[in-house]
Amino acid sequence: MIIDSPFATLSFAFSVTAPIFVMLVLGIALKRVHMINEDFIKVASQLVYNIGLPVMLFTTCATAHFGEMADMKVLVAFSVMTLMVFLGSLLTAHWHCEDARDHGVFIQGAFRGNLVILGLAFCANAYGERGLAIAALPVAMTVVFYNVFSVYVLNRSLHPANSSLKPTIIGIAKNPLIIAILLGLIVNAASLTSPKVLMDSGKYLSQMVLPLALICIGGALDVSRFAKFDSATLSASVWKLFLSPIIACAIAIMLGVRGQNLAILFLLAASPTATISFVMVQAVNGNTKLAANIIVQTTLGSMLTVTLGLWLLQAAGFI
Repeated sequence: MIIDSPFATLSFAFSVTAPIFVMLVLGIALKRVHMINEDFIKVASQLVYNIGLPVMLFTTCATAHFGEMADMKVLVAFSVMTLMVFLGSLLTAHWHCEDARDHGVFIQGAFRGNLVILGLAFCANAYGERGLAIAALPVAMTVVFYNVFSVYVLNRSLHPANSSLKPTIIGIAKNPLIIAILLGLIVNAASLTSPKVLMDSGKYLSQMVLPLALICIGGALDVSRFAKFDSATLSASVWKLFLSPIIACAIAIMLGVRGQNLAILFLLAASPTATISFVMVQAVNGNTKLAANIIVQTTLGSMLTVTLGLWLLQAAGFI
């Protein structure tokens, strides 16, 4: 989609990010006035992750056209970018972290994006169900990469003696998001017709999922950490918000990707650090302050960088 007017281009970019920012701010405000608390956030997040998101991804994959979903160039660009950012942050971690135990926290913050919630929310705001359909396969594939890479770097820096990937592989096989996407693809490929009442119910549930998830993220953010800058946090934010989308889009453009597919790739690559990274760091007794700082700064910073990135891509005529 090419928009000739600079104002119209900026307006479209802002329309993608502004509703997400509003929901995050709503979550922050509701937490401040005690309308929601940690227990609500925990229960709602489990509902979103275990039921809401799987239902949304299943209905999207089951009803979308395969031609809209399977762009191998997007998959290649996103995979290569993820590997490059992972290796780049791995090789430069010692420049920014004085304590070797923080290397894994820094690396995970640099490469692991919040695709499942914020990434999908960006895509849905920009292109609706078609955006979700295009994003489904890259998200499913990258969830696997993220889990394997995260376990490796955290164990490598915190528990080098415990390097088994077996629990991770089992966890991936049981991941409700991956299972939902695979089931949706099977139903789609087999041209099976699901009962209308179930599909309609799934769509109703899907409409609730992303707003609720964004409110939970806002409620969980500690905004006071936004002003706490250090070399590790700043560098991880640069990797996540700037270098990741630049690398992904450069590869995709060289492969000939344009239009909505390029925009979807950008929105996924530019998504901020995943909130689940904090949970994983906490589980292995890592530097939770560093993990939280990276999440807060990339989440709030992404509202500006995603808007600017979309504007630049449209102004250049790529989308």
